Amino acid sequence: MNPLVTVEWLAERLRDPQIVVFDATLPTVGVVPKVDTRARYVERHIPGAVFFDIDELSDHATSLPHMLPSETEFARAMSALGVSSEATIVVYEQEGVFSAPRAWWMLRVMGAKDVRVLDGGMRAWIEAGLPAESGSVERPAARFEAKLNRDAVEDFAGIQRKIAERGQIPAQILDARSAGRFAGTAPEPRPGISSGHMPGAISLPFTELAEDGRMKSTAALWEIFAAKGVDIERPVTTTCGSGVTAAVLALGLEIAGAEKVQLYDGSWSEYATEYAQRSEAGIEKDTQ
Repeated sequence: MNPLVTVEWLAERLRDPQIVVFDATLPTVGVVPKVDTRARYVERHIPGAVFFDIDELSDHATSLPHMLPSETEFARAMSALGVSSEATIVVYEQEGVFSAPRAWWMLRVMGAKDVRVLDGGMRAWIEAGLPAESGSVERPAARFEAKLNRDAVEDFAGIQRKIAERGQIPAQILDARSAGRFAGTAPEPRPGISSGHMPGAISLPFTELAEDGRMKSTAALWEIFAAKGVDIERPVTTTCGSGVTAAVLALGLEIAGAEKVQLYDGSWSEYATEYAQRSEAGIEKDTQ
């Protein structure tokens, strides 16, 4: 099943009570002044859409950004937002391709049966001449049964094993951060974290998978992954700075037909912090 849907597809089903629409727009990290994406949602959104606040819906018991909450916490939050795990959920963002895939991934790994991403997001909706509304939306409470798919989530111990075993069967670890951050020549946007990359990781900036606010075609995605030496028949782990744009790579891999995809939830924020507390031995930087 293609995880993308068009604005025409959604417009035809918008009044269906089994359809839930989420605006899942996060402010871009490091951009000043910070954009208030919730305020932009209140000002204009797809009719009936509810704001999916990724920051608010993350685990606040850890200092790491955007970590998955517990099943209980996620179920409680989704139920309060009025979404059932049996509903068809469509997520979008206000501009570009950045955070909606993270919401898609969170919902999927937490047990939602049918989650799609609106191709082109709010911009495509407006450009198609479709109506928008303002104000907040509240849906009646629903029952969301959360069950974490642990096979889809990688942790620090798992990523260490993959790195240690790379001399036997190289692990496919795709890093969605910019080329400069990957190489160690550009700083991380979060204070106190060194740039660089995990040994054996492959640089694939998430921006390469999208064009004009939409994911690229299946054929184009195949070509991109092939050019990076990625075998989509084998397991792939995606990572980034905080687990958000790693989901863009996960979405691209699913569109391309990959079935064995994990996302490293702690991503570089966790990995670099762990090694900073020990040594720099597990962080590589390009020296050329």
